[in-house]
Amino acid sequence: MDSTAARRATEEVPSIPRDDNGPVFREPWEAQAFAMALALHERGVFTWNEWAQTLGDEIKRAQAAGDPDTGETYYMHWLAALERLVAEKGVATRDTLHRYRDAWDRACDRTPHGKPIELRETDFA
Repeated sequence: MDSTAARRATEEVPSIPRDDNGPVFREPWEAQAFAMALALHERGVFTWNEWAQTLGDEIKRAQAAGDPDTGETYYMHWLAALERLVAEKGVATRDTLHRYRDAWDRACDRTPHGKPIELRETDFA
């Protein structure tokens, strides 16, 4: 991950969990979602203002649905915002996003703990 871009993102979106060295992640998928948002921003898919607004909307939506906002679900909101913007900007349809999410769920279900998860064509069935 480009450290300059990560630093700029933490300045533009102040809610990002971070320490003195930059963003912090509890799980690898959180870092991957962060990196995807950076890459899409750098490609001009959305501005940081659009990102911050969408992320804020997703956090508010989750809180209204009962999320206690302890910080543990922050990257779930990040992912929801990412999926929303990707669909709104026409990068991928919501159906495509759901298809891949379901495929990953199937792949996770059949993969023994500690083994790499691999998508197969049958996961899309």
